Amino acid sequence: MVLYEMIDYSVLKMIWWLLLGVLLIGFAVMDGFDMGVGALLPFVADTDIERRVVINTIGPTWEGNQVWFILGGGAIFAAWPPLYAISFSGFYLAMFVVLAAMILRPVAFKYRSKRPDPAWRNAWDWALFTGSFVPALVFGVAVGNVMLGVPFTLDNDLRMTYEGSFFGLFSPYSVLCGLLSVSMLVMHGSVWLVMRASGDIAMRARRFGTFAAMFGLILFALGGYLVASGYVEGYRITSEIDPNMQANPLAKEAISEGGAWLYNYTVHPILWLAPAFGFLGLFGTLVLLQTSLELLIFPVSKMALFGIISTVGVSMFPFILPSSVQPEASLTVWDASSSHRTLFNMLVATVIFLPIVLAYTAWVYKVLWGKVDEETIERDNHTAY
Repeated sequence: MVLYEMIDYSVLKMIWWLLLGVLLIGFAVMDGFDMGVGALLPFVADTDIERRVVINTIGPTWEGNQVWFILGGGAIFAAWPPLYAISFSGFYLAMFVVLAAMILRPVAFKYRSKRPDPAWRNAWDWALFTGSFVPALVFGVAVGNVMLGVPFTLDNDLRMTYEGSFFGLFSPYSVLCGLLSVSMLVMHGSVWLVMRASGDIAMRARRFGTFAAMFGLILFALGGYLVASGYVEGYRITSEIDPNMQANPLAKEAISEGGAWLYNYTVHPILWLAPAFGFLGLFGTLVLLQTSLELLIFPVSKMALFGIISTVGVSMFPFILPSSVQPEASLTVWDASSSHRTLFNMLVATVIFLPIVLAYTAWVYKVLWGKVDEETIERDNHTAY
């Protein structure tokens, strides 16, 4: 037997669906607090030295955290080629906006300290805000559009035609998802500042984090209500599907209907744990921000992100990119993946290298851990930011 045939093709598809979720959650957790801190920068710090404190809480690690973004994009490209092709083609302008903002962010980090001029530094501070706020918003808007369904069609040769527009991406529900994304990342960034900063900065971060957690609870509940009420239609496969099939999205029948995104919860009630973690994480963070339990808040904030993102994944399974105009062309876990051999080879590489990435990341955070305050900044004049 060929080595890769030792693991069933359908099992490999499920493994990679789970790994894609892990990578997206890892990106939200690791780079999410960087974005949250960047979005908070002009508001939690008044003076130049306070802003330097805020920036230096993430300065040593933000570049490494962006590895999760690269890993997520690479996994989509390799494991789900049709998903990569259609989403990056259909969301081309949105992706361009995100990439432009994410390029602006490292430039702001590097150029801010080049001149002591207040106007120069203030301009780069707002550039850092833009480079953090815009991706957080657009990523959430993209998730909202995926849940609503993307207007694309496939012909018999599987050639894609996208029928949407850039401004069509900003529907009320997708904007709600974008605001939820901003809220949870601002909350996550606030928690990071509470742990890593002190004094007035930490106090302001608690205030903004409390507001973001409250706003996140309202938006998450409202989003769930819109799904349960049928305002947001889900998608359902109505034909038999072979989990071991090769990539061919047209080899099935599917429909859109209200309440379809709740189907998995009725079949597997344990999945209600996903939204429960989201609500508990948001509420727990809201409560803990009023206490001095700094080290406990961050894991609870992570739980909120895990719960919210997992809710999207388990609600949509097995769909990964529904089509709003041709439901039978929707991409699913079973009919849009790479070959058996490709998924197996990727899994071997992941099993080898992902633990190394995690171990190195843990070591870096252990070495660089500690409070950053004004005295530290003034004493260490060689600080890069």
